[in-house]
Amino acid sequence: MKTLIVIPSRYASTRFPQKPLHLIGGQSLLSRVADIARICAERHANVSYVVATDHAAIESHAREIGAPVVMTDPDLPSGTDRALAAANAVAPEAEFIVNLQGDAPFTPPSYISAVIEAGAATALDAVTPIVQMSWDDLDEVRERKKETPFSGTSCIVNAQDEALWFSKNILPAIRKETQLRETAALSPVWRHIGLYGYKRDALERFVSLPEGHYERLEGLEQLRFLENGMRIQAVKVAASASAMWGIDTPQDAAHAEALIAQHGEPLAEYSK
Repeated sequence: MKTLIVIPSRYASTRFPQKPLHLIGGQSLLSRVADIARICAERHANVSYVVATDHAAIESHAREIGAPVVMTDPDLPSGTDRALAAANAVAPEAEFIVNLQGDAPFTPPSYISAVIEAGAATALDAVTPIVQMSWDDLDEVRERKKETPFSGTSCIVNAQDEALWFSKNILPAIRKETQLRETAALSPVWRHIGLYGYKRDALERFVSLPEGHYERLEGLEQLRFLENGMRIQAVKVAASASAMWGIDTPQDAAHAEALIAQHGEPLAEYSK
């Protein structure tokens, strides 16, 4: 299955301007994500990657770090639209398009591999990975959301691991949490990883649809799929030591640096 990994990289983020160029542990956010895509492309046949941007500064930086890059229309409404535009420009033959968020520097290449493998096996429209949170991780996220409430996304699934819903709130609510903590090693909360794989026809349909009601309220593009009866396969993956939500704010970037200081450089581990 011919697969293209697209890294949408937008310059004018509302909450974090020039975010792709921000240094985290001495390396730009874009460079970290591009290295993840490169590692994955090297491990798989028929997989390539490209940075899709709307700004000359990011295009220039991508070339500096040796990442393939394509300029896309700055008026595109979402990263998903940008992913399709990039695929149409550089890989019109790609059957499966992976949207690797440009603000997700702790995404292990194994997660991308899991999405690609599930995409080849499933009849559903899209694929995305989720991680079951430990109780300690859940406690940490609750504290962080007091400061940045719209940072990070949770997911609930059915018995076949098909996504039922995504939210910036922590789902599900847990009525008898104290008792559950005593009997369950992990919390019932699944953290959504900002990574998607789309069948090309499903992605083309997505961009033709208007913004969804709940998509607008939550600020989550994937809800447009669910609001229009499209189906998303969730792939359960193991937590990584440096797992965190995406980099949405300067506070998130500071937290990312703290994780690197605590756990070591993730790119070194991913390259093994």
